[in-house]
Amino acid sequence: MAIVAFQHADRCRPGRLGATLRDHAFALDIRRPDRGDPFPTDLDDIEGVVSLGGPQHVGGKEAWLAKEIEFLKRAHERSLPIVGVCLGHQLLAAALGAEVGPMERPEVGMYDVDLTAVGQTDTILGGIAWRSPQFQAHEHEAKDVPPGAALLATSPGCKVQAFRAGMRSYGFQYHFEADRTIIREILHDSIDALRKVNSAPDHAERQCAQHYEMFARLGDRLCVNIAAFLIPKVATVVGV
Repeated sequence: MAIVAFQHADRCRPGRLGATLRDHAFALDIRRPDRGDPFPTDLDDIEGVVSLGGPQHVGGKEAWLAKEIEFLKRAHERSLPIVGVCLGHQLLAAALGAEVGPMERPEVGMYDVDLTAVGQTDTILGGIAWRSPQFQAHEHEAKDVPPGAALLATSPGCKVQAFRAGMRSYGFQYHFEADRTIIREILHDSIDALRKVNSAPDHAERQCAQHYEMFARLGDRLCVNIAAFLIPKVATVVGV
């Protein structure tokens, strides 16, 4: 049994989410579809699915994007726990019927994200501030939540910052999993997007550093909530 994690770029690692899941005794089966790794042939023995970020986008030329969208759709239909982050969030939204496309203005750096009324009472977001700085690096977005899904978090520049579909599928546009190293690597690989928002990596790094303490603390809390409540380990007692 393992959690399948789709990683789409060297810099978009599982980060604090991967560390927390391992601390909770989960095994991670990391697949790199961008390098030709195969998708699981079935959903047996899969405890959950994590789809991480990457420089690709829904509708891109990479053939594996459509395969991952189909995989996420099947996993959702099986009611497996799913966490999508940035690109993964957009792939999950597309898999469940939402429109995904380019933004008018990219988000690169720390941006305030507000929980909706539904998000304020969602178990997975328990203990998360109703407004908090979250690290963003994206030029595409889900234009709305999938049909029947709940909007959990939003911001002025991006309506769908987080959503829940059904009981166990969650998408997060922001990189709550990122540590300092991941943030630095993403920023230095986002030169074109930074130019569009009239910024530069060193300026963006300073801005991120100002908000990092709160961002990291809330990111750790979200990761623990995911491990404890979305993909809980069921203890087995031997000899009882």
